[in-house]
Amino acid sequence: MTGSPLNGSPKPLLAQARHIVVEGPIGAGKTTLARRLAAHLQARPLIEDPDANPFLGRFYQDRHRYALPTQLHFLLKRHEQLAALQEHLLPAEATPVVCDFLAEKDALFARLNLDDDELALYQRIRQQAPLPELAPDLVIFLQAAPENLIARVRRRASANERTVDDTYLVRLADAYSHFAYHYDACPVMIVNSDNLNFADRDDDFHLLLERLATQRSHREFFNLGG
Repeated sequence: MTGSPLNGSPKPLLAQARHIVVEGPIGAGKTTLARRLAAHLQARPLIEDPDANPFLGRFYQDRHRYALPTQLHFLLKRHEQLAALQEHLLPAEATPVVCDFLAEKDALFARLNLDDDELALYQRIRQQAPLPELAPDLVIFLQAAPENLIARVRRRASANERTVDDTYLVRLADAYSHFAYHYDACPVMIVNSDNLNFADRDDDFHLLLERLATQRSHREFFNLGG
């Protein structure tokens, strides 16, 4: 299933992209795929490293109490990462970059986790110190059924993420599905990863590469039936 042609260009989007983002909820496999894609493309990986946030473990234990400092730490880190990325991409000959996060995800998590007063404060801070505007050339959204995300988190997530309760993961998966559906800042490939394992199966990774190599439309979908 494909969308309408983008600017009539016959050239695959992956071949033109200098800034690629892999996104998805916890357990979708975005960091694994971002690293593999960067290695394959001889690109520079830019990885979020959420466990470097000193508030994250406490947030998963008590989300109401630690949501705001957790969110503000991520926001400041995002400023640093995007400013550095913007500078890196200035030369036309710069090495392509593959990231495992979108700047817009911060607002998604803020709406999900902050109460009204905290959200208003967070939004004021973002307005006073806006993130660098840096739309990617291509976004790969990974999706999966909540039960599969939960199973993956319980099996192989970080120590912090393994403490996340199932209800939160379901809410997060729903929020990401809505986010992906409405995201329109650049071309998008939406990937149903229920039957794909980019960590352990090379064939799955190469199937995705083949699909990406043919993408020429603004919004396309990859779904490997099981």
